[in-house]
Amino acid sequence: MENNDIKILYEDRAMVVVVKPCGMPSQPDPSGKADMLSILNDKYHDIFLVHRLDTSTGGLMVYARGKKPAGILSQQVQDHEVFKKTYLVALEKAPESPEGELVDYLYHDKRQNKSFVVKSDRKGSKEARLTYKVLKSNEDGHSLVEVRLHTGRSHQIRVQFASRKTPVYGDGKYGARCKMKGFALWSSKMEIKHPFTNKVMEFEYSPDFTQIPWSEFND
Repeated sequence: MENNDIKILYEDRAMVVVVKPCGMPSQPDPSGKADMLSILNDKYHDIFLVHRLDTSTGGLMVYARGKKPAGILSQQVQDHEVFKKTYLVALEKAPESPEGELVDYLYHDKRQNKSFVVKSDRKGSKEARLTYKVLKSNEDGHSLVEVRLHTGRSHQIRVQFASRKTPVYGDGKYGARCKMKGFALWSSKMEIKHPFTNKVMEFEYSPDFTQIPWSEFND
């Protein structure tokens, strides 16, 4: 089912799982662009935001239908072993190891809307942890990487890889040289528990591999 170019993968009385397009805000923001929350409210009414994706990041999101499921899902979001999120990312350079864990302390500067890797004793810093696996690399050195988040910090994937000189393709804010509209980060897999039945539900949706830079990794 589609609504205003929004792909809806699942819906019931408790929640809606959608594919957010790259470039669309998760909720109303100062840009005035059409946003996911408003579009869903026009269709369903009483829709609640329980997590966010950066405007330039596309892929899977879940929205709650009503206050009760919103409260339950919001609690799940805080537990990254219950609400599991996996991303696909294209990096300008391959990481040193084909798979591994990245652990840093991040500080988010709200004025710049930018995160920085800092020492653990920096006031306001928070631990950030992710695991990753390189799926493919091409002759230009660009890599397709699957990332599993174990914490949910602002710009976490972007800044953790950028701090290791492997920025996300197109992410000029964090040092990328390759140019594109937005940047190559996609919410590809999501595992949650249904807020009413407690059933584990898994969803998966890939980016458009006919578009740059994803097309660089086609067989």
